[in-house]
Amino acid sequence: MMKSVTPLSPVVVVVVCFVVLTTALDFRYHKYKEMSQFLDKFTKSHKNLARKYSIGKSVQDRDLLVVEVTAVKGNKTGVPNVKLIGNIHGNEAVGREILLHFLENYPENSTVRWLLDNTRIHILPSMNPDGFEVASEGLCARGLGRPNANNKDLNRSFPDFFRSNFKGEEPEIRAVRKWMDEIPFILSASLHGGALVANYPYESIKDDVSLNEPSISPDDDVFQNLAKIYAKRHPTMHKGEPCKENGKVFKDGITNGAAWYALTGGMQDYNYIAHGCMEITLEISCCKYPAPDELPTFWIENKLALMDYISHAHQGIKGQIIDGLTNTPISNASLKVYGRDMVFHSTKNGEFWRLLLPGNYQLEISAPGYQNQSVNFQVEKYNSLPELTSLEIKMYAIGYQPSRTTIQAISVSPTDGSTYSSSSQTFGTVKTLAELKSNNKASAIYYSYSMYVIYLIMRLF
Repeated sequence: MMKSVTPLSPVVVVVVCFVVLTTALDFRYHKYKEMSQFLDKFTKSHKNLARKYSIGKSVQDRDLLVVEVTAVKGNKTGVPNVKLIGNIHGNEAVGREILLHFLENYPENSTVRWLLDNTRIHILPSMNPDGFEVASEGLCARGLGRPNANNKDLNRSFPDFFRSNFKGEEPEIRAVRKWMDEIPFILSASLHGGALVANYPYESIKDDVSLNEPSISPDDDVFQNLAKIYAKRHPTMHKGEPCKENGKVFKDGITNGAAWYALTGGMQDYNYIAHGCMEITLEISCCKYPAPDELPTFWIENKLALMDYISHAHQGIKGQIIDGLTNTPISNASLKVYGRDMVFHSTKNGEFWRLLLPGNYQLEISAPGYQNQSVNFQVEKYNSLPELTSLEIKMYAIGYQPSRTTIQAISVSPTDGSTYSSSSQTFGTVKTLAELKSNNKASAIYYSYSMYVIYLIMRLF
């Protein structure tokens, strides 16, 4: 069964009144101990909205700390999970501080309240805390701290689906992969420095792609839209101006990763291919580790763009796959949107999500031991805030046949101008479908998993 929600505009206008909270984070760079203390204070002062947890350890045994912010209570189904990650390169420091201030300057308005009531937001300020501890403030190009403590670039160390990339698994990579195994993220952003552009998959080169050409994913339209949402909301990114004289110009402030420069083992490609999570890379500062007096400007530039970006976790579909007879969830079902060659899977609770632009689609579903299913659905345009179209999909075991007592007949009017009535009636037990067809009133018969639907034409006399 399909339920279409009335969605709502390609741009979310967020009017925000930022308030300073008791945790009082100043605009400077915060080392690991200070960051950890701030996260403790924040979660303690916002027990009804926030929780802190660790996804694992760095090489030097520092916790990779995450704060989840949401007003959703308990295990409510259908709620999308979003993650924001900073500091995968330890010397790219602005994103780390932006995410801390994103928590600190908690906005209070109806839009944000809606977002918190309907979204789980997970913030990992520093994926590479070891690198940050040795990085040097004021260095705008490469320097100490970019790799982890094992001297490995974490954004080149994820499994790659187009190129061999076995380098051994770093503890930070292991932690993030486990995190993604446990939480069904639908949308993600990784904050970097060194350029001003929103970068989207693929970054790795497929076999049929030449160097410096776009490496196009099956959901390229969605990725471009996500990148444009951020770039347009940023006061300067959308202009596409280069950071250096004679540098690269990015049209609309966005770029396909491989078209800019190809790399192997990137995190955003892994998110998408392994987990169906749509992640883009946000390069938010021309200088990798700028002076701290520039942080207030970076915060102003990115605060609304981040909020707008997160809200688009609600444009597309959500749903649950259940057994049609027992109503129990079906986990690990394979799903694919027709025409998009990318499979994603249902969770242990049978849930699924997919970001899509407005339009008409067909969802194809398969699961071991069940008959294949397909569902047509629509993602509608929205005027104010997006809302996921909700689907409930019932699947039936291979070989299952519906009971003969669940036969429904529906009368309809013809299209040739004749006088007919349109009514519906439900038949009780019948021996065969031929009994219904023998009265010459059945014009068409359609087989469904749970019932036979017979269209009857009845002339009025």
